[in-house]
Amino acid sequence: MATLCMSSASIYQNASTHNFHFQRPHRFICKSITKTTADATSVDLRRRSVNYQPSPWDHRYLLSIENKYVNAKKVISRDLLKKKVKKMFDVETKSRLELLEFIDELQKLGISYHFEQEINTILTYFHLKHGNNVSRDDNEEDLHATALEFRIFRQHGFDVSEEIFDVIINKIESNTFMNEDIKNIISLYEASYLSTKSDTKLHKVIRPFATKQIRKFVDDEIYNIEVREKAIHALEMPYHWRMKRLETRWYIDAYEKKHDTKNLVLIELAKIDFNIVQTAYQEDLKYVSSWWKDTCLANKLPFIRDRIVENYFWNIGVIYEPQFGYVRRIMTIVNALITTIDDIYDVYGTLEELEIFTSIVESWDINRLDELPEYMRLCFLILYNETNGIGCDVLKYKNIDVIPFLKKSWADLCKTYLVEAKWYKRGYKPSLEEYMQNARISISAPTILIHFYCTFSDQISTQILESLSQHRQHVIRCSAVVLRLANDLATSPDEMTRGDVLKSVQCYMHENGASQEHARAHVQQMISDTWDEMNYETITAGRSSSLSIGFVEAAMNLARMSQCMYQHGDGHGSPDKAKTVDRVQSLIVDPIPLY
Repeated sequence: MATLCMSSASIYQNASTHNFHFQRPHRFICKSITKTTADATSVDLRRRSVNYQPSPWDHRYLLSIENKYVNAKKVISRDLLKKKVKKMFDVETKSRLELLEFIDELQKLGISYHFEQEINTILTYFHLKHGNNVSRDDNEEDLHATALEFRIFRQHGFDVSEEIFDVIINKIESNTFMNEDIKNIISLYEASYLSTKSDTKLHKVIRPFATKQIRKFVDDEIYNIEVREKAIHALEMPYHWRMKRLETRWYIDAYEKKHDTKNLVLIELAKIDFNIVQTAYQEDLKYVSSWWKDTCLANKLPFIRDRIVENYFWNIGVIYEPQFGYVRRIMTIVNALITTIDDIYDVYGTLEELEIFTSIVESWDINRLDELPEYMRLCFLILYNETNGIGCDVLKYKNIDVIPFLKKSWADLCKTYLVEAKWYKRGYKPSLEEYMQNARISISAPTILIHFYCTFSDQISTQILESLSQHRQHVIRCSAVVLRLANDLATSPDEMTRGDVLKSVQCYMHENGASQEHARAHVQQMISDTWDEMNYETITAGRSSSLSIGFVEAAMNLARMSQCMYQHGDGHGSPDKAKTVDRVQSLIVDPIPLY
């Protein structure tokens, strides 16, 4: 059995930090690596068993990974290439379309974060010059330019009217649209996913039309393999919904296949920068893997998902830039604790134990530790220490006490977990609305994002903290809905098989007498509708919202990451079966070769 002891070893060495440098001590060192197994404990028929597979990642292996292509010379080369790219932002020598395509390539190659000021300057200049209607081209040949401009401006929070597509929409509706250039159609398709809830033409006319045309192209095209692959990639998931860093890895390979339009400076910078950023991820992962091992949670609680790598992978999706290493590390700790507590409620705890645990988290009283069964004590103590440690760091460096808000977020999460546990134990079948009302919190997005706000934000507002704590920020509700529904579509079949509370698909089926196919289509439409609401939040963030654009983007990235994690199944619970292992390998382990 693993044992505990206190330690003062620094766990923030070599951290890539944001805004400030922290040093907090390890609170737990696991002296024994003997893992408790289900066979070693007495069988309790009140408890369920899922038998999650062990982590596919060995801790010693994680400590050994490195990128052999990164050294001081490559960093110097990267900086020289950045200077060359900055000179390419020339409104005098490049056309409007050329500059927009250039910005689009920087984003897709994952290097736009180096040029945020230049990009914002150009887009602001174009927007002030042309206003909300951007460039309204009546010519079908200009469709790519119009669609690209609409998408780029909307992505950056500029308010652009869907009316720029009126001529195209009229031709689609009158069956007089003649443009068969698949590049134009894909641009139109991608632009349609930047719609808001008021943009009825985009998602009722343009999106179905473009989708149909791309599918027809994929079915018929046999010669142009490069374009066909791009079309298939778009149909699998639109660019706007994709996890950015994985898209970067895919696009670097796709970009290298280009012949006539390839910019050699851009691709060289993208490959070197990818490797440099990968080294930051590797250091992050070594740190969080060591933290996780030292907690002993995977050994003490053998029924939980041992998923520290996957918990870190989520945070590359939420905020990928290398300078935010501290944020990723703290958020990985938060995610790991959420996964652990979720499994206690969902799998192992009895109703009586869960009620006590919920009460103690709500009271945040360490003196009540003895009321808990042994397996819960370690979990609560780590939760208590880590949360207070985060709050202590924020108080020291940002001069505000956030602990009351952080601990409330954990109490709210546990209370919704308890509701679901009671539903399951009592065989209760909630309506879809009742399920979602609870699930928006139980999916953990509010807990994740309030911790993110405290660690990410330069200036912390008590007013915003209160709105986050009281679940009044719409963008967080939207992010939570997408996260919950994406999770349900991927995991509910297995969860229903082993026994669990009804999920959104089953709630809709039970409430409406619908087939599973129809219910899944309804849930998928709910995801699409929620994205319309989040897109609106992006536009308002720069004008009237009290939340920063960076925070709103992170909330949307959490939704993107959920669709990535659950795209091919339960990528969090069964990472080897849902491509998560391969994706982690491509972003954190395997470098891009440089010759």
